[in-house]
Amino acid sequence: MVKAQVNQDLCISCGLCVSTCPEVFSWNGDEKAEAIKEDVPSEHEDCVQDAADGCPTDAIETQ
Repeated sequence: MVKAQVNQDLCISCGLCVSTCPEVFSWNGDEKAEAIKEDVPSEHEDCVQDAADGCPTDAIETQ
């Protein structure tokens, strides 16, 4: 199972991850993206990887 996290220090709130994979990423109280599901369901692994690959600051960490 893939795990996803957003590094809050690197996030610039561009919204790419939230629009690419809203099932996993959302906005937090600081208006930065966060992983609402750290353990990513298998059906969303591809969109999480797309979001990580497209993140302009490499703020999305997957493992």
